[in-house]
Amino acid sequence: MATEAKRNPPFRAEHLGSLLRPDELLEKRDAFDKGELSAEELKKVEDEAIKSIVQTQLDLGYRAISDGEFRRHMFWGTFFPNLDGMEEIKNPSFDMFRVYVPDMAPFYEEMDHPPESVICVGKIKHTGQSTYIDQFEYLKTLIPEERWGDIKLTLAAPEWYHLRYKEGKAYPKDVYANDEEYFHDIALAYQTELDILYKAGLRNVQIDDPNFAYFCSQKMIDGWSADPSNTTPLPTLLTSYIALYNACLARAPADMHLGLHICRGNFINSRHFSEGGYDAIASQLFKELNVHTFYLEYDTPRAGTFEPLREVPRGKNVVLGVVTSKFPEMEERGEMVARVRRAAETMAGGAGVGGEGVKEALHRLGVSPQCGFASHRGGNCLGKGDMVAKLRLVREIAEEVWPGEP
Repeated sequence: MATEAKRNPPFRAEHLGSLLRPDELLEKRDAFDKGELSAEELKKVEDEAIKSIVQTQLDLGYRAISDGEFRRHMFWGTFFPNLDGMEEIKNPSFDMFRVYVPDMAPFYEEMDHPPESVICVGKIKHTGQSTYIDQFEYLKTLIPEERWGDIKLTLAAPEWYHLRYKEGKAYPKDVYANDEEYFHDIALAYQTELDILYKAGLRNVQIDDPNFAYFCSQKMIDGWSADPSNTTPLPTLLTSYIALYNACLARAPADMHLGLHICRGNFINSRHFSEGGYDAIASQLFKELNVHTFYLEYDTPRAGTFEPLREVPRGKNVVLGVVTSKFPEMEERGEMVARVRRAAETMAGGAGVGGEGVKEALHRLGVSPQCGFASHRGGNCLGKGDMVAKLRLVREIAEEVWPGEP
């Protein structure tokens, strides 16, 4: 129907942005890293791989098109290293990290030093040059202009390089006196980035953030409490992070769709990092964080129940990640359809305030894989055929629950 063709994000069938890289691209990227391939030669391979994966998404009937994050090594890209005042460091010491933060723990347990990281060394400021813009501009060449607003670009979480560092280690004290000053400049950098991307035509933004899920992890909570260097209570830090987000997004135009993916981790061999339902953060996060859509992981019991959906207020959407992107075993479509309907019933009983009908709750839902298929370039424990089958399943679930809607 014409009205549905003009539907804005979020869509009924979504995926979370990262897709499996073809073997040739992985081989050429390794050659480039070894100095055996030029940047121009690598770009040609990336361009062809992206063209192919975009066609795959179109063939499957997806509206929110991404480039699969094929030009990135990890899901967050190169936003932070490109900021004035931020510097990438190689072979950092564990002494500067909170090693109980869920994505740091595996490195502490299995390696003698963490991987590269990015840290503040001076006043933070956007350079005026976006490291995401070229990814968006190339996607614009692959689909009709009337579809440019569907393009989804995934961005790094603004507090990504704060939580992992011990108190006092995220920035020099002679540069920023406190977190409030540091967050202020991070927010200005995000405002500039979003302005650049909006002026280029971007209307569909998804921020990927594992950190919020860590506030639901009992291991993280226990580690925080046992760390004598922490002077900030976790609830206070959560409030600060929500305020940081709202400052980052404060100047985004009304027609720019803003989504937040709360990730439980997706690393080598499909490893996850954190467990625990959204209950601990649901009321505050869903009500106070100013995004249009929450992309939530619901593929395994570690995500908890649908009860926290009762806290999602009217006017905000949820995309349910009920299909796993980590392993090839296929979910049963009827069971997934039933789960989506149960989520709607739960959501309708709360709706943040006062409740609503199940039909109205369903109107605020969509379905997706729980995470990307390749948050890091090596990908998850499945092959391309498995990925396509999973994406097709998501589309079929959406078609059964919301017939005729994209």
